[in-house]
Amino acid sequence: IQVVFVPMGKAEVLEQTVSVSKDLAARLKAKGIRCKVDDRAKESPGFKAKHWEMRGVCVRVDVGGRELEAGELGVSRRDVEEKQLVPVDNIVDTVVLALEAMQGDLFTKALAFRDANIHRIDTWSEFTKQFEGEGGGGFVLAHWDGTEETEAKISEETKATIRCIPLAPLIPSDGEPGTCVMPGTPSLQRVIFAKASIGREHV
Repeated sequence: IQVVFVPMGKAEVLEQTVSVSKDLAARLKAKGIRCKVDDRAKESPGFKAKHWEMRGVCVRVDVGGRELEAGELGVSRRDVEEKQLVPVDNIVDTVVLALEAMQGDLFTKALAFRDANIHRIDTWSEFTKQFEGEGGGGFVLAHWDGTEETEAKISEETKATIRCIPLAPLIPSDGEPGTCVMPGTPSLQRVIFAKASIGREHV
């Protein structure tokens, strides 16, 4: 579910907010967006909001009687702590754009995190220091001679393993030949090493 509508109110008001929610959800579904109208009468709006936040729904639209009178509904993205008031007639377009923006923002954030945690290392002493102690150590781009024996030795001594042999280098020099970080034998390119953190091991 990408979008959840939370209609609010009692009796006749709830009937109206549910009807508007279902209409907007149908229009979004026609655009290929997965929607849900949470029309449970026994649960409070706050409970519903938390319920869907914990389940990772991207966008929540609050549909209340007062909001309908004002002609604006509250639209909340899961990744930002703010609610945007949007005219009812603009809800469909706004939600579509919000989903696209959320995807782009999350990708940009993840890419920046990845790049900030990449380390290019050329010596065995630097390599072992990077992976000292518990925890991750980030992603290390280092040369490897291509043998299982070397890979096993590196893993035995540092707990780091090869996570990826890039099909295309992140930067041109990553794909150039060099010297293996451990025994000093020839290497065709850098590969990505990483170490599982404690948190990941226990998931």
